[in-house]
Amino acid sequence: MTRRTTFAVALLATTSVATASDLAPGNGHSIHLGRLDGAVYYTVEKDGYRVVATVASGAEAQPIRFVSTLGPGQRLMISVPQAVGQPSADFEITRDGDVLSVREPGAAPIDNIATSAVFEE
Repeated sequence: MTRRTTFAVALLATTSVATASDLAPGNGHSIHLGRLDGAVYYTVEKDGYRVVATVASGAEAQPIRFVSTLGPGQRLMISVPQAVGQPSADFEITRDGDVLSVREPGAAPIDNIATSAVFEE
C-alpha cells in the first residue's frame, strides 16, 4: 500500500468513526452543541425508541429537554444557531432498524464524504 493510499484509508476510517456513534438503550452519550452541553439517552418502548436529550448553557442555567419517539428509519435533529454567518451546530439522532446512532456537530454524514482524498498513482 502506498503512502497516499494509506493516508486516504486512514482519513476515511477516522471520518467514519467521528461521524456516528451507536447508542445502547439506557446508556448516556455526552453532547456538545456550540455553547450548550448535555446528554442523550433512549429507552425501548412499545411504540418505538423514546429518545431524551437534555442541554443547558451551564450548571446554573435552566436545562432544555427534547423528547421524541423514533420508529425504524426516522431521525431527530437538534440545531443550535451560531453567530451571524456561521453554520448552526447540528446534532442528529438516527434510528436504522434496531440501531440508534448519533452524529456530532461538524461531523459529515458518511454519505457526504468527499473522495478527493483518494489518490491514484
